Amino acid sequence: MDKLTKAQRISLITKILVDHPFHMYTLQYFSEKFQCAKSTLSEDINLIESVLRKNDEGEIISVSGAAGGIYYAAYMKPEQVEKVKQLICQKLNDYRRVIPGGFVYMNDLFFDPKMLKKMAECIITKYKEHRIDYVVTIETKGIPLAMAIANERGIPVAVIRKSARLSEGTTMQMNYVTGSSKSIKTMAMPIRSIQRKSNILLVDDFMKAGGTAKGMADLMSEFEANIVGVAVVLATKEPKQKLIKDYYTLVEYDGVDETKKTVKIIPA
Repeated sequence: MDKLTKAQRISLITKILVDHPFHMYTLQYFSEKFQCAKSTLSEDINLIESVLRKNDEGEIISVSGAAGGIYYAAYMKPEQVEKVKQLICQKLNDYRRVIPGGFVYMNDLFFDPKMLKKMAECIITKYKEHRIDYVVTIETKGIPLAMAIANERGIPVAVIRKSARLSEGTTMQMNYVTGSSKSIKTMAMPIRSIQRKSNILLVDDFMKAGGTAKGMADLMSEFEANIVGVAVVLATKEPKQKLIKDYYTLVEYDGVDETKKTVKIIPA
């Protein structure tokens, strides 16, 4: 590689880090790639870090020790998270979204790449201090969100199915009781999906009473997994007592007023 200018080197380092969030890079890696001293690279990285922080575009995390290095993390400030929550409410508080059964149509949020990225970054920020090996969701609406979170964290996704599939080999199956209708349903996940004793983040699009989330958590216990958190985009305000205790939601659904033709969704 030809000798690069400082500006060219900084541009390439920034691209590598931002394109591969949460991937650890050593100074030795960049030193060999760009044929320059580690002290020079330290100056470059400090400059990149200051620019990212100043413009609220995440941060560069340094990890000391023999196995250490640096990685890029797209964390959001509290006020940025609040703006995303307000934006979700603004989009969903439209009576025209109400569909039979008192549900609110929200599929478009999960198929809007920009909106999806914002929601994923809010959830990532919440669990930024945790080591996560897999993002786990249940088909089908939670898959886009799980993929967005996994892409930002640079980790795999595992999908729980509502029925076993022959093409996925041996599966772990479990019956669970839904929190709202109290009906019995089945979920299944291939035993090859995750390594045992992994750190898991459970995500879904919606939570009412928490029956599905509890079923997912119970299934993960069969894999001896450590659940670092349960995150959803929208949770109903009632019932207050969910079947799963600790969860994180971006916004809360407080019902529909059919007389006034209004929907009440508020930041959590």
